[in-house]
Amino acid sequence: MIEPLFFAVVRISTFFAQGALTAASGFFFERDDRLFLVTARHVLLDRPTGHHPDRVEIRFHTDATDLTRGAVLSVPLYMDGRSAWRQATDSGGEIDVAAIEVDRRMVPEGAVVRAFTAAHLQEPLEEIRIGAPVLVVGFPLGFFDTLHNLPVARQAAIASAFGVRFQGQGYFLTDARMHRGGSGAPVVLHDARIDTGFPWKLLGIHSARLDMGNREQDLDESLGLNCAWYADVLTTLTL
Repeated sequence: MIEPLFFAVVRISTFFAQGALTAASGFFFERDDRLFLVTARHVLLDRPTGHHPDRVEIRFHTDATDLTRGAVLSVPLYMDGRSAWRQATDSGGEIDVAAIEVDRRMVPEGAVVRAFTAAHLQEPLEEIRIGAPVLVVGFPLGFFDTLHNLPVARQAAIASAFGVRFQGQGYFLTDARMHRGGSGAPVVLHDARIDTGFPWKLLGIHSARLDMGNREQDLDESLGLNCAWYADVLTTLTL
């Protein structure tokens, strides 16, 4: 049987009108009977770079056995001139996470969907130790199994004190080799104690690589560190 996690993670393609812009990663989160698509907020809007899509496309599997079968859903990012997604701020500023509700009536018939829920959020935070092995599951540089529409996983480790807001921001650090296209990917930890057939803790949402601003490009290697926003922000974004 295919790993259920693969049905929770989706490739996000952004568009302006009919023009393709970028590709990124995202995943589904369910609150009560409502379904949300979660990704990094800069995937949907990034003013500094002029990135301003008006819709995204996501592809669903429509057969849990024949993974080559699928269907695409186009999700508008604006309704009546207002953004359709939800984002948040905290005492440290804007949080690079966005959640947009997906109308279940528009989900393709027969779509195979798995979603994280509040039960998959980590509590207590202090239980996660430094160096804990995690996975970041997504579509780095747009690379994936194009025949079966399956993401790939990068191995990572918790690189900062989990539960302590790094530099006062709402994220923690991971040590992993990451690339463009991974923005919005879930950071997960396998936990066999979750008896739902979907044994994964959702720890965070990968945002971007983090580097020293004063690094000598010709002399110093990249730190190889990344920021991931704490997933518990979804309890606010999906109210």
